[in-house]
Amino acid sequence: MIKKVTFLGLGVMGFPMAGWLKRAGLEVTVFNRTAEKADRWVSEYGGRKAETAADAVSDAEAVFSCLGDDPDLREVILGQGVIEAMSPGTLFIDHTTASADMARELEKAGSARGIHCLDAPVSGGQAGAEGGQLTVMVGGESFAFEQAEPLINSYAKTVRLVGPSGCGQLTKMANQIAIAGLVQGLAEALNFALQAKLDPEAVVEVICGGAAQSWQMDNRWKTMVNEEFDFGFAVEWMRKDLRICLNEARRNGAELPVAALVDQFYADIIRMGGKRWDTSSLIARLNRHENP
Repeated sequence: MIKKVTFLGLGVMGFPMAGWLKRAGLEVTVFNRTAEKADRWVSEYGGRKAETAADAVSDAEAVFSCLGDDPDLREVILGQGVIEAMSPGTLFIDHTTASADMARELEKAGSARGIHCLDAPVSGGQAGAEGGQLTVMVGGESFAFEQAEPLINSYAKTVRLVGPSGCGQLTKMANQIAIAGLVQGLAEALNFALQAKLDPEAVVEVICGGAAQSWQMDNRWKTMVNEEFDFGFAVEWMRKDLRICLNEARRNGAELPVAALVDQFYADIIRMGGKRWDTSSLIARLNRHENP
């Protein structure tokens, strides 16, 4: 049974996810490129802080990472000797939302060292990470997944193996494509209701009982109407995810007209100064255009 684990990357997602592993009774070592975050994590949860990524993984039975993008993975996992420092047989579970090509690159590097790699991006945002209610979509070999699943369950409500290496990332792309259209549709519906002088609360109460209902409607309608965007999943992160989706679609031939359009709408939000606003801030763009 796995007891010693390492977590690399203590951002808004990784920080609480690593905390759940510690709460589950595991011995947790952490590393973050900004050392102050690792100090704060150890102060809050205990465990051990490593000075380098390679040192962090040297005696781990399972290694988790949650970084920013493909370049971050190449820098930390491949560039700082992490794969080389792991012992053969170690599980490597990457929660970064990255490209499928990056997942396969890591799997190839890991396999050469006897490391069992899983690409396991998550959905649920900061609230899901803090509440231990994430959805995790996993690509990799079934025997590695069977070992990793009990560990991932410490911070997830849903975990599913969806296919071989890269398939977790491809599934996360499908998730982000769906969300992009949902948020834009909700923004347009709420803006329409406001322009029509309707009571948005009454509108949502009625339509959320029908086919229009969604997690976004349940959890974001009120903050969208009140123009409160200082939480949740940042616009700049969503643009990164949509870039990955659009690049993959160019390779596999999928048409993503709505996702491509919403990506440009998010570019407008960034020009408005909202790169760290929540993705629900699409309604602010509509308000700006109709109320100059």
